[in-house]
Amino acid sequence: MSQPFILVLYYSRHGATRKMAEAIALGVESVSGIEARLRTVPEISSECEAVSDTIPATGDLYCSDEDLRQCTGLVMGSPTRFGTMAAPLKYYLETSSDLWMNGALINKPAAVFTSTSSLHGGQEATLLSMMVPLLHHGMILAGLPYSETALLDTQTGGTPYGASHVAGKSGDQPVDRTELQLCQAQGKRIAELALRLG
Repeated sequence: MSQPFILVLYYSRHGATRKMAEAIALGVESVSGIEARLRTVPEISSECEAVSDTIPATGDLYCSDEDLRQCTGLVMGSPTRFGTMAAPLKYYLETSSDLWMNGALINKPAAVFTSTSSLHGGQEATLLSMMVPLLHHGMILAGLPYSETALLDTQTGGTPYGASHVAGKSGDQPVDRTELQLCQAQGKRIAELALRLG
């Protein structure tokens, strides 16, 4: 049997959310006996005939139903889009009804993370909206507890609902040390919970 894994599923437009996903994966892999699997989702085209390649040209592979079905836990991330997750990630989740009908994700731990261009750009609303489909799947949601003291020190991103990042007006502000610390803590927490629940 293959090693259990946490699926770190994300959509990233300018790279910040991907950087966060990589830090979350480091946190997952700091826990013995479990690994991280980084996956993304394709863009959505406004042209009805447009079809994405089955494998992205660069970066992580697209998430498959089997990745989602077989995961031991899930950490899902998206940039904010008017206080909710980006359309490509939402579209992907909307194709997961067969997993919902079979209860494939019930009782698996899950967490969410996000990136915004401004400090008050809808981080918490986005994180809360991302939790809703995971609740419908019967997943067990976990945020970041205040035992993670970086939540009290951060001057940019970071919430008890999940890791977050402030990317700046141009989207090019790097993920800072505190934000990375919170991402790693979130990955580690979900990995530990997955092993306890498994």
